[in-house]
Amino acid sequence: MRITILHTNDIHSNFENFSKIVNQISEWKDSNTLVLDAGDFADFKRIELLGTDGLAAMELLDSTGYDALAVGNNEMFQGPDVLKYMAANAKIPLLSCNLRCFGHLEIEEVKRSIIINKNGLKILIIGASPDLGPFNELLGFTFIDYLEAVQHEINESQDQYGMCILLSHLGMDKDKEIAEKISGIDIIIGGHFHILMDQPEIVNGTIIHTSGAQGEHIGKLVVEVNSKQVQLIEGVNIDIINSEESTIVQQIIKQNKKKAIDRLSEPFCRINKNLWHDVVEENPMTNLLADALQDFLACDLAIINSGVINGGIKKGDVSRKKIIELCPSPLNPTSFKIQGKDLWEAFQNSLDTDYCYADGKGAGFRGKYLGRLHVSNAVIEHDGRNILNIYIHGVSLNMEQWYTVASSDYLQRGTGYQTLARNQDEQYNKEYLRDIIQEYVMKEVFVKKAFEERWLLKTFSGGFSII
Repeated sequence: MRITILHTNDIHSNFENFSKIVNQISEWKDSNTLVLDAGDFADFKRIELLGTDGLAAMELLDSTGYDALAVGNNEMFQGPDVLKYMAANAKIPLLSCNLRCFGHLEIEEVKRSIIINKNGLKILIIGASPDLGPFNELLGFTFIDYLEAVQHEINESQDQYGMCILLSHLGMDKDKEIAEKISGIDIIIGGHFHILMDQPEIVNGTIIHTSGAQGEHIGKLVVEVNSKQVQLIEGVNIDIINSEESTIVQQIIKQNKKKAIDRLSEPFCRINKNLWHDVVEENPMTNLLADALQDFLACDLAIINSGVINGGIKKGDVSRKKIIELCPSPLNPTSFKIQGKDLWEAFQNSLDTDYCYADGKGAGFRGKYLGRLHVSNAVIEHDGRNILNIYIHGVSLNMEQWYTVASSDYLQRGTGYQTLARNQDEQYNKEYLRDIIQEYVMKEVFVKKAFEERWLLKTFSGGFSII
């Protein structure tokens, strides 16, 4: 029997591209076609998802003929309750054999694997999710060994299927490890590493294929299955950028955006100043977040880059919708220790406009630019090109001293500002940066303090001016 597998991965809620993919699926799909996604479809950067607790994503997959979705890290970022809600209210099965809640309790709403019957051919489909390391406890998840978990599903379903597919969001290195160590898997559809393969790779008889990211391509595998023998006939990734969009997808997005806006537009506070924002210039919007992080984490100083915020807040009513729009990145308040010399170099880099306008791409980042570093409990003196002095709580920075810093996991990893990665004793918090903004924008004293400048420019006359 000839089977066609149409597959996607790491779409990250780029629904406009997904809309084009759906049109291609409609053209190619027949009764011998599987449509699968290897995870990170539901990225909560979209207001449609945040305002519907992820149901907008499930409705899109349900309405466009997908057969299964592997649980990726982005499906987990809102915690177990939202994941359970999504899985319980979707027609499409969400799959993960190694994901658990605390206490290694299985998540009933998430299936470990399923068997699909295509014209008499039974196909075992297993899902696998990435271990989030230090974020597991924050989010409320634990993981069991992925090799043991995959092997268990194969053993449990022995003699019940004619072909086995692993939907993996583990990354290419682990996909190859699984292919080498576990027999009985015919195909691995991969994700997580955003690799666009020129052609499938066959490792120990297992076909491995992955299709980039952002919904720019759709993967297509055609295989012949005879007596549990699976032969690759065709394996390609197809560019969909110039394809037409699906009216079905457009309508679902429109309906869910309205639901989300209605739900999230209720004001929760009013502010009496315009909290403006800029990528390069010091601005009160980013200062507010720096001050909030300093107060929340109680460190020697706080550092945050303006690029994690997309805009400012106009005086007047403030809604949850506005907070989500200006800070969509799922980044966490994080504290760490770092030496003064590494702070100095990061601030020196931040004086470079080109540095601030660099692509801010990094784990969890949903903005565009890296942005200027903003501080709390510190003052930076400079001449426009070079740092002249840094004062932390009124005392000159000591190059060799270790300081505690309130920041984000984005900067703690050294994204953009690489010297900040030379840290130790990092501590993550379960809240997101947008939650901190929402809490502190309600505090008038913090809104007022945000206008206090911290970068001081030395003028030619020998004095200082505020920029």
